[in-house]
This record gives sequence, structure tokens and C-alpha cells, in this order.
Amino acid sequence: MALIDSLSLTHPIVQAPMAGVSTPAMAAAVSNVGALGSVAVGATDATGARTMIEAVRALTDRPFNVNLFAHRPAIPEASAEAGWLEALTPLFREQDAEPPAALHEIYQSFQQDDAMLATLIDLAPPVVSFHFGVPDRARISALKQAGSFLIATVTNLEEAQAAAQAGIDALVAQGYEAGGHRGIFDPDALDDQLGTMALTRLLAVRCQLPVIAAGGIMDGRGIAAALDLGAAAAQLGTAFIACPESSADESYRAALRSPAAHHTVMTRAISGRPARCLANLFTAWDAASERTPPAYPIAYDAGKALNAAAKAKGEYGYGAQWAGQGAPLARPLPAADLVRTLAAELVQSRR
Repeated sequence: MALIDSLSLTHPIVQAPMAGVSTPAMAAAVSNVGALGSVAVGATDATGARTMIEAVRALTDRPFNVNLFAHRPAIPEASAEAGWLEALTPLFREQDAEPPAALHEIYQSFQQDDAMLATLIDLAPPVVSFHFGVPDRARISALKQAGSFLIATVTNLEEAQAAAQAGIDALVAQGYEAGGHRGIFDPDALDDQLGTMALTRLLAVRCQLPVIAAGGIMDGRGIAAALDLGAAAAQLGTAFIACPESSADESYRAALRSPAAHHTVMTRAISGRPARCLANLFTAWDAASERTPPAYPIAYDAGKALNAAAKAKGEYGYGAQWAGQGAPLARPLPAADLVRTLAAELVQSRR
């Protein structure tokens, strides 16, 4: 319970910071009822991050989390990018569009973003979390001196040990069931694909840091199971997508309500990194083509362009509809009501 006490939380529940879904309104609503709300700023710049953080602060005086991408900076490869665009050309033309002439790194890694670091030091959000890796010791030290509690997503014991050595305060144990981008530090390394239960227990036994279980957890019983395995809290992402405060569009919400929610796949095609989403036209093409996309987030430039072209034609089968394997259990409740429901289910499961 040290994590709960250190963050002054009432409930051992963390709302996952899913980029493109989480919003300041959602984060504040979750935090206001005693859980930990989150906003994802990895896909924006320092100015955008300041706007989002200040928006959360205007809505709550409770602790909240700001999430960043700490991935290995992309190395452009002209031939790989040209080959990827050539492979995608038929898909663009089906939408009466042409692919971009070239691809670009659409946002910086926190590893290199000094403006983002300066903004976070200035605003000192209560919690800062990292996905895809951990920043260098200088950045970690600066954030800790500013007063932020630091969390890192890990997918195996080696990553957990590296995060602990870097000075991280708590770990998100992301199981293979989880929706959204896989937090693996090196996307080209062998992925043992550890499930949430196995990984949570492994880290609870082998690591000294608090563990937050993530992946496939959708209700109070799931939270209770994570706590029984030694987790200090549970992180839920897919469970919050259907909340009215999320920025998911209607096609995304409709897919969650449909039989499509029962079918999620891990794909690199959308962004260049493995990520779990609802199966769609893009993932089907990916499975059939077996092409390797360029580096993340350069490949995402193409994925976003293809989705925009398709949506303009009324086709929603190329979007990043991130979702975990528990997607069929999503409930369209306001975020605060969902937290209250989860907390009540957790108490009920312990009787």
C-alpha cells in the first residue's frame, strides 16, 4: 500500500494514459474520486503538454499522472520508408488518395526533448510516467528534484531492473494482453510475451519497487486478482475508452460495442512498434503482406495519413483502435462512475 499512501490515493486504480483517448477531463474526473487519472503528452510538444497539464490542474487538486514516450530515437532509412510507401500505395488509391511523398518523425522522444523537460520541471506534475524505456539519469534526477513521482512501464524482469537502477519509483507491469503500444524497451529484441499475472507476480517477488498490474483488467475482480498477486494497484486503459470523457470517436466506440471487441491483434503496421488493437482492414492487410514497416514513429506518419484518407471516404477500418483482450467487458460509464463501480466491485470481491 506504500504506493497508495505516497500518492494519497483512495483507490488502488490507475487510469492508463492512452494517447488519442485520454483527456484532461477524464484524468481529472478519475483523480477527483480518489484514483490516479492520467494524460498522455508523448504525441505532442512542450506547448501542447503545458496546455494539457494546466487543463487538468484547473479541474482537480488531486494527484494525476503525465505520460511520456521515452523510445529510442528513430533512425531514418530512406529505402525502407520508400518501400513502405510503395506497399501502401494500393491502400491509399482505394481511398482515392495518394501516399505522402516522404515520411517524417512525427514527434520527439523525451530522450531528446529538452523543451518538454523544461516544461515538466516548471509545472512539476505529481506523477510522471514513461513508456518504451526510461530517460537518462540527468532527466530522472531533474524530475525528482522538481518533486515528481516517477513510474515506468516494463514488460520483463530485465527492464524492471534497469528502471530501478535508473531511479524510477514504481513499475507498471504490462502484460501481453494489454491494449495500445507494447512498452518493450527494444522492439527488435525477443519478446517473451509475459502475461499480466505471470509478470506481476514475478516483479512483486523479484523487485523492491511497487508494482502496478496492467493488461486485461476490466473490473473489480480483476483488480483484486492483481492485488492478490502482490501488485500495489491496477492500471486500466481499455475500460475507460467507452467513457464519455474519452476522445474516442463514434466508430471506435461502436467497434467496442460490436463483435469486433472479441478480436484484438498485435500489429506493427500502424505505427512501426507492436501495439494491440481491434482487428480491422489494416491489421488484415498487415497479416497478409508480412511487410516490415520503418522505424517508430516514422511509420506512424504513413498510418495516420492512410487513416485520414479512409475516414474522408467514410471508411474507419484503418484507424488505431487500441484495445486489450478484455475489450468485450468495457462499460460506457462516466469516468467517475466507473471508478466508483470498480471500487465497489473490489470491496465486494473481498467479502
